[in-house]
Amino acid sequence: MSALPVYRWRLAPDGYATRRQLRARGLRPGGQGVAATLERPRRRRGPLVAYLYRVNLAQPVRPMTPGRWAALAKANAARRICPTCRRDAGYVIPTSLGTCVPCAYPADSPRSA
Repeated sequence: MSALPVYRWRLAPDGYATRRQLRARGLRPGGQGVAATLERPRRRRGPLVAYLYRVNLAQPVRPMTPGRWAALAKANAARRICPTCRRDAGYVIPTSLGTCVPCAYPADSPRSA
Protein backbone atom coordinates (compact mmCIF):
# COMPACT_ATOMS: atom_id res chain seq x y z
CA MET A 1 0.00 0.00 0.00
CA SER A 2 1.56 3.28 -1.07
CA ALA A 3 0.82 6.71 0.28
CA LEU A 4 0.16 9.66 -1.96
CA PRO A 5 2.99 12.15 -2.39
CA VAL A 6 2.40 15.36 -0.46
CA TYR A 7 3.73 18.67 -1.77
CA ARG A 8 3.84 22.03 -0.05
CA TRP A 9 1.86 24.96 -1.37
CA ARG A 10 3.16 26.23 -4.75
CA LEU A 11 5.84 23.53 -4.89
CA ALA A 12 4.10 20.82 -6.90
CA PRO A 13 6.09 19.63 -9.92
CA ASP A 14 4.93 20.15 -13.48
CA GLY A 15 2.52 17.56 -14.76
CA TYR A 16 0.07 17.83 -11.84
CA ALA A 17 -3.03 20.02 -11.69
CA THR A 18 -6.15 20.50 -9.58
CA ARG A 19 -9.63 19.97 -11.02
CA ARG A 20 -10.02 23.70 -11.50
CA GLN A 21 -6.70 23.98 -13.31
CA LEU A 22 -7.62 21.03 -15.53
CA ARG A 23 -10.95 22.66 -16.36
CA ALA A 24 -9.18 25.91 -17.30
CA ARG A 25 -7.19 23.87 -19.84
CA GLY A 26 -10.34 22.20 -21.17
CA LEU A 27 -9.59 18.88 -19.47
CA ARG A 28 -11.18 16.61 -16.84
CA PRO A 29 -9.65 13.91 -14.62
CA GLY A 30 -11.34 11.22 -16.72
CA GLY A 31 -11.68 8.53 -14.07
CA GLN A 32 -8.13 8.64 -12.77
CA GLY A 33 -7.59 8.66 -9.05
CA VAL A 34 -5.90 11.38 -7.02
CA ALA A 35 -2.19 11.30 -7.86
CA ALA A 36 -0.88 13.61 -5.13
CA THR A 37 -1.98 16.16 -2.56
CA LEU A 38 -0.98 19.74 -2.02
CA GLU A 39 -0.99 21.16 1.51
CA ARG A 40 -1.07 24.77 2.60
CA PRO A 41 -0.22 25.14 6.28
CA ARG A 42 -2.40 27.28 8.55
CA ARG A 43 -1.62 28.56 12.02
CA ARG A 44 -4.53 27.53 14.19
CA ARG A 45 -6.19 24.78 12.14
CA GLY A 46 -5.20 21.84 10.02
CA PRO A 47 -3.69 22.46 6.60
CA LEU A 48 -5.74 23.22 3.50
CA VAL A 49 -5.55 20.23 1.18
CA ALA A 50 -5.90 20.24 -2.61
CA TYR A 51 -6.02 17.07 -4.69
CA LEU A 52 -3.78 16.86 -7.73
CA TYR A 53 -4.32 14.84 -10.90
CA ARG A 54 -1.90 13.88 -13.67
CA VAL A 55 -2.23 16.18 -16.67
CA ASN A 56 -0.99 13.55 -19.13
CA LEU A 57 -3.80 11.15 -18.08
CA ALA A 58 -6.54 13.82 -18.24
CA GLN A 59 -9.15 13.65 -20.98
CA PRO A 60 -10.91 16.44 -22.88
CA VAL A 61 -14.10 17.85 -21.43
CA ARG A 62 -17.23 16.34 -22.94
CA PRO A 63 -19.06 18.87 -25.13
CA MET A 64 -22.48 20.17 -24.14
CA THR A 65 -25.24 18.52 -26.15
CA PRO A 66 -28.56 20.22 -26.96
CA GLY A 67 -30.24 18.00 -24.37
CA ARG A 68 -27.79 19.08 -21.68
CA TRP A 69 -28.27 22.76 -22.59
CA ALA A 70 -32.06 22.32 -22.34
CA ALA A 71 -31.80 20.56 -18.96
CA LEU A 72 -29.51 23.28 -17.63
CA ALA A 73 -31.86 26.04 -18.80
CA LYS A 74 -34.83 24.27 -17.19
CA ALA A 75 -32.97 23.83 -13.88
CA ASN A 76 -31.91 27.49 -13.82
CA ALA A 77 -35.47 28.61 -14.60
CA ALA A 78 -36.78 26.48 -11.72
CA ARG A 79 -34.43 28.28 -9.32
CA ARG A 80 -36.09 31.61 -10.26
CA ILE A 81 -39.72 30.52 -9.69
CA CYS A 82 -41.08 31.45 -6.27
CA PRO A 83 -42.84 28.47 -4.64
CA THR A 84 -45.32 30.76 -2.87
CA CYS A 85 -46.57 33.09 -5.62
CA ARG A 86 -45.40 30.95 -8.60
CA ARG A 87 -43.94 34.00 -10.36
CA ASP A 88 -40.57 34.31 -12.07
CA ALA A 89 -38.63 36.53 -9.66
CA GLY A 90 -36.06 37.50 -12.31
CA TYR A 91 -33.24 36.35 -10.01
CA VAL A 92 -32.27 33.14 -8.25
CA ILE A 93 -34.40 32.70 -5.12
CA PRO A 94 -32.16 32.84 -2.02
CA THR A 95 -32.15 29.51 -0.21
CA SER A 96 -32.05 31.35 3.10
CA LEU A 97 -35.51 32.81 2.36
CA GLY A 98 -36.99 30.00 0.31
CA THR A 99 -39.28 32.47 -1.45
CA CYS A 100 -38.91 35.69 -3.39
CA VAL A 101 -38.19 38.83 -1.38
CA PRO A 102 -41.75 40.27 -1.69
CA CYS A 103 -43.23 37.01 -0.36
CA ALA A 104 -40.64 36.81 2.43
CA TYR A 105 -41.26 40.40 3.55
CA PRO A 106 -44.86 41.24 2.57
CA ALA A 107 -45.11 44.44 4.64
CA ASP A 108 -42.23 46.06 2.72
CA SER A 109 -43.55 45.03 -0.68
CA PRO A 110 -45.30 47.29 -3.21
CA ARG A 111 -47.41 44.20 -4.21
CA SER A 112 -49.37 44.39 -0.95
CA ALA A 113 -50.66 47.87 -1.77
